[in-house]
Amino acid sequence: MLIGYARTSTLEQMAGLEAQTEALKAVGCEKVWIEQTSSVAKRQELETAIDYCREGDVFVVTKLDRLARSVRHLGELVERLDSKAVGLRILDLGLDTTNATGKLMLNVLGSVAQFEREMMLERQREGIAKAKAEGRYKGRKPTAQAKADDVLGLLRSGHTKRSVAGKLGISERSVYRVAKLAG
Repeated sequence: MLIGYARTSTLEQMAGLEAQTEALKAVGCEKVWIEQTSSVAKRQELETAIDYCREGDVFVVTKLDRLARSVRHLGELVERLDSKAVGLRILDLGLDTTNATGKLMLNVLGSVAQFEREMMLERQREGIAKAKAEGRYKGRKPTAQAKADDVLGLLRSGHTKRSVAGKLGISERSVYRVAKLAG
């Protein structure tokens, strides 16, 4: 059985999520788990999808960066899949770990992807440092604080912190922070 997993980092990336889902279904995935969360956050749907896999299944993602955040994480996921006798297929790379060549290529490409991400982060840090030195860097606009009145109003009307976060499109942690600052 082909089992698919699609992920985007933010809610604004709906088109990307739909494109991944369509691609997974087009190759024959019978079950597809969908998730909208950062790669560093807890990914419950990924865990559920891997737990669902059985011997002989193939776990399918559209791109390597939708699955793993580092070579180490990729290795851990591949080890878990291997222990269940489940293959891994990455569509955009034409990679399939059900053979030795696919496993080798996965390790090489995983290393290249991690290197690319580290280089991007390094360039980003350099750009931020330069902008700060020139007095042009202001940082990210605090979106949750701008919605503090709405947060407090919903909390007073009996909504849970989780539902407030969902309604306002902010993190649950931000709701707690606003509530704590308000006393």
